[in-house]
Amino acid sequence: MKTKNISDYPLFALGFRAFFVLAGLSALMLILLWNAIFRGELVHANYFAPNVWHAHEMLLGYAVAVVAGFLLTAVKNWTGRPTLSGNPLLGLCLLWLYGRILLFYAGLLPDGLIALVDMAFLPLLAFRVSLPILQAKQYPHLVFVLILLVLAFGNGLIHAQTLGITGTSASLGLELVLATLIILILVIAGRIYPFFTERAISGTLILKNPLIEGLAIATALAVFGLQLAGVSGSWLAWTASAAAAANLLRISGWYVPRVRYVPLLWVLYIGYGWIIVGFALTALVAYDLVAPSLVLHAFTIGGIAVVTLGMMARVALGHTGRALRVSNAIALAFVLINLAAVLRVLLPIAFPASLDALIYASTLCWLAAFALFILIYLPILTQARLDGQEG
Repeated sequence: MKTKNISDYPLFALGFRAFFVLAGLSALMLILLWNAIFRGELVHANYFAPNVWHAHEMLLGYAVAVVAGFLLTAVKNWTGRPTLSGNPLLGLCLLWLYGRILLFYAGLLPDGLIALVDMAFLPLLAFRVSLPILQAKQYPHLVFVLILLVLAFGNGLIHAQTLGITGTSASLGLELVLATLIILILVIAGRIYPFFTERAISGTLILKNPLIEGLAIATALAVFGLQLAGVSGSWLAWTASAAAAANLLRISGWYVPRVRYVPLLWVLYIGYGWIIVGFALTALVAYDLVAPSLVLHAFTIGGIAVVTLGMMARVALGHTGRALRVSNAIALAFVLINLAAVLRVLLPIAFPASLDALIYASTLCWLAAFALFILIYLPILTQARLDGQEG
């Protein structure tokens, strides 16, 4: 009787399975750890300073895991060529996992080794994603390889400061990584939001306007370019306002009223809405009218977390042969992750004195949302497709 290897299980049949499980679990563990650190209940040696660790792990841990799962699955669909599965996929997952764990071995392992393990993941992912694209000669899709390499460069800037190579590059690296992830969401949204909407709502035909599509991406790039260059004031305010307006116009062209009855759609549209809120708040920050942390969390909790939770829910159903309908528990998770954003981004504007209580309430909503995701989706992601197909 043949012994079954761990890589033979459905969890490692296609990239979305393993990486969405890792993303969901890390969303819980990383926030639990950060809450304990933030409240002074946990003090532990770490390769990064606490604030840098929190930002690094939510962006280059959680968010990058979702990106890896999505691209390893989407590229297979786009090119018709196989992507990682089995032992190679298991190895890539372990590399991601070691990158999270070894950060707590500062002082026990050389800092250079810790940095090397963490920095190796994104270039390796970019290489593995590029192979089927090059084999199929679908060169426009190489833009996603470029995005992964920009993320890798940003990660390198963060590590460079920690290793003492540079003096102040960590904040620049984090800004670059955040900007790249938001641009990635905007690019992918243009590919999938109209398609998902047409598939879910019969009789819907969405015609994209190339001018609006270009303006939405170009103005967003301009905003992040100004921020990375240290430009604020009127230039940033007007550019951010233009980005908010262009992206609102873009998503309005995709929206149909029946979207509000489909949780797998409205969660994605609201997530995009949080990115628009992020641009609007950026304009206010340019004049020192609101705290920069509100912009940060509009883009992260609102934009990245809401969109990625919705994407994981939709992709997992579609690629395991299930109907594209979520349970009431997952619909509740969508509400909770949005409530977490409201508590962390909008309510502090009205109730600044209650910031600590609002952060704690936001944390509880976040944990509840991802606990529901893991509870419902762990069986889905670890069992074979219902239709008997591969993947």
